[in-house]
This record gives sequence, C-alpha cells and structure tokens, in this order.
Amino acid sequence: MALYLIESSLDGNTREEGAFRARTDELQRELGERGAKLLEVQVSQGFERAFFIADGGEEAVRAALAAASVPVELLKEVRLIGKQPEEVQPQGEGLNYLVEWNLPEHLTMEQYLERKKKNSVHYAEVPEVSFSRTYVCEDMTKCLCFYKAPDEEAVKRAREAVHAPIDALTAIRPQE
Repeated sequence: MALYLIESSLDGNTREEGAFRARTDELQRELGERGAKLLEVQVSQGFERAFFIADGGEEAVRAALAAASVPVELLKEVRLIGKQPEEVQPQGEGLNYLVEWNLPEHLTMEQYLERKKKNSVHYAEVPEVSFSRTYVCEDMTKCLCFYKAPDEEAVKRAREAVHAPIDALTAIRPQE
C-alpha cells in the first residue's frame, strides 16, 4: 500500500461543514469498499480546497474518487515525513496552516531529507509555531507541511528560520 495526496477544489457545491462531511464520508466509504482508507483530510477555511491523504493502491484510490464524485486537481504518491501513518491524528491537533512548496528541479529525496534534518532544529527559534508533518511527493515536485500557529506571519517566520520557501500558504479549518 502507498499514500496518495489528492488535491480537490471540490466542485463549488461543497461550501459548508455538513456538505463537506457528507462528501468526506462518501469518499471514506468508497475507499473502504476497495480495500483502501482515508488517512487524513484537511480543508481550507472557506471550503475552496481540500487535501486528502489516502492509503491504498492507486487504482483503488482513483476508482473511489470517481465513485464519490470528488474532482481531482492533483493525485500523487507521497511520503510522510515527521510521523508514521498510525500517528496522524487529524482530530484534535489544532492544525491551522498548510504550506505548499514546489520543490526545485534535481532535488533528490535524500537531499531533501538531509536538508530537513539539518534545518528543522531552527523551528525552536519560533516557539509559537508547532510543525506537525510533511507529505513529500515521491516524484519530488512538491511538499505540503502542516503547522499550528497563531497567524500567517508566524508561519512565515518559521519557514524563514528553517530556510524553506512558501509557494502557497493556506489557512485550514482546525479539526474538532
């Protein structure tokens, strides 16, 4: 089994909590019927974008997305950095920001991991920000990093401290 990142604009009809939960429940059911599961769900404050992490085979994930009518802008295999899949707790962590970084060409996974190891100690310079985890696309095109922070400026300071750029910064709805 592998982890897959699915990015979706949802189709414009899912703009409130109840509709989003119903869509997520349907996707979870469809994945389960195909021997896969939904590991994580994060959504922007206004429900414009959703980020799903599914654990399963690619064909099963694609079939479940189609059956649940979830529009897909991006589907890529990812590696979880910072936690093990069984440690991911989207409920109760209070994550409220997602940073997207389009990785530079020719960066290898080994180079990325070495860089992360070297620079992560600098998160201590911005104690009001808690880094949770990163999903790195296996094709090394982008990564998504999740944070709990008081505001966007704090996230920007944390990224500067670890010498990592921001290509997109999204306020996400904390899970309850």
